[in-house]
Amino acid sequence: MEAPFPAPGRTITVKNFLPGSGTEVIELCRPSDSRLEHVDFECLFSSLSLRLLLRVFASLLLERRVIFTADKLSTLSQCCHAVVALLYPFTWQHTYIPVLPPSMLDIVCTPTPFIVGLLSSSLPRLKELPIEEVLVVDLGNSRFLRQLDDEDSILPHKLQAALEHVLDKRRELASDKGDLPNDSSSLSTVVSEAFVRFFVEMVGHYSVFMGGAEREDESVSSPSSPSPSSSAPSSFQREAFRKAVTSKSLRRFLEVFMETQMFTGFIQEREMRRQGLRGLFEVRAQEYLDSLPGSEQRGVNKFLKGLGNKMKFLSKK
Repeated sequence: MEAPFPAPGRTITVKNFLPGSGTEVIELCRPSDSRLEHVDFECLFSSLSLRLLLRVFASLLLERRVIFTADKLSTLSQCCHAVVALLYPFTWQHTYIPVLPPSMLDIVCTPTPFIVGLLSSSLPRLKELPIEEVLVVDLGNSRFLRQLDDEDSILPHKLQAALEHVLDKRRELASDKGDLPNDSSSLSTVVSEAFVRFFVEMVGHYSVFMGGAEREDESVSSPSSPSPSSSAPSSFQREAFRKAVTSKSLRRFLEVFMETQMFTGFIQEREMRRQGLRGLFEVRAQEYLDSLPGSEQRGVNKFLKGLGNKMKFLSKK
């Protein structure tokens, strides 16, 4: 029995002849959000409290150095993979080693951002190394072994509270969708939608400031992070994009976040693929823009007027 691998969101029909039973027809549907394939968010949530998870998430948005430790290789790999998936629609641009061999432990001394997983047996050696400004996360005991002490104040308070509220009710939301509350795929969809909604609230208006008559002289790329397309001036209106947000706390966060390589890559990819990029984030962002009055779509000054209110769950099966 052979069939082509379906594209994201597509369904294929497989016919299988069974002697004595006739032809069996099986329909296989691949999730439209293919990022969730092979991602186990439940392992991450069972290893870290919600408050600590959001602090880790905030640290990664600022492209800090993060080390995860656990007793099992499976826990390390699953949790590292899941936490990177939470960053969608952004992509981690730096060193990513879910399971670091003990012989390569010196890598954690690098001054550049990284996500690294270490077995707990390597902790004694880790403590001897000259590492600074690193967040060390103990997955086995749901605690931080080392931190910068500002992790809880990185994200805008109202957005963080709204995200935490939705994630705290993830099982209830999964059940409301008609699935079993303990079904891993349903829970993963709920978690993914919550974080996508968070980013829609934060940067969902980016498309309004792509191109247009007014162009800034500065490129999205910073001089310290050149890329193949950095030689061409960006058409993204950075300052107008940031000032369109009415929340002062979010504007302050964006001022820092917009300097990361994650944000740079996000904008560059969309400049190169203006018509061909229609992932889950673009769909949700367009739905959000379409829900606004026409004047707000044009000016965007009131784009995030309801910032921080309880998130409306947008999941569609």
